[in-house]
Amino acid sequence: MTTAPAPSPAWEARSAALWAAIDDHEPAAFRALVRELAEELPEGHPVSAFELACANDSTGLPDRAAPLYRAALAGGLDPYRERRANIQLASTLRNLGELEESVALLRTERAKDAAALDEATRGLGDAVDAVLALALTDAGREREAVALAVGALARHLPRYNRSMAAYAAALVAPAPGPH
Repeated sequence: MTTAPAPSPAWEARSAALWAAIDDHEPAAFRALVRELAEELPEGHPVSAFELACANDSTGLPDRAAPLYRAALAGGLDPYRERRANIQLASTLRNLGELEESVALLRTERAKDAAALDEATRGLGDAVDAVLALALTDAGREREAVALAVGALARHLPRYNRSMAAYAAALVAPAPGPH
């Protein structure tokens, strides 16, 4: 799949400013502002679909967001937005009760070779883990969810990293057999 040309830096700056001010707008007004900005991009541009998906998702319309995320992903996003779209689509699917698809999408995202990702894209790894932990919890797999969350947190602790990582692994380790 080819990646669509990136929007201009000026467009990106205006998009970032709009998102920074999301709480200053009523949901419908915010979606309209995002739509206006998205319409500046060429018709069918995947970033347009991505921004519209995000706006719908962030204002409580996950059913509208899911097909837009899919369109954005099919259109060829840059690696950073692609990872964001996968995380956000999985979160949306979780909110819509499509837990197995959410978990599968996040497992695929977790399996990506971190060395092949740029620093910013790799930096979204904890977000993958956080959304996966939520999806696993909703799917009734709480021990696996806690193990994932503790394992992700262990990487950021000033101490006890090794112990917390071991505890996280123990939460999902198979129970020992009879002696």
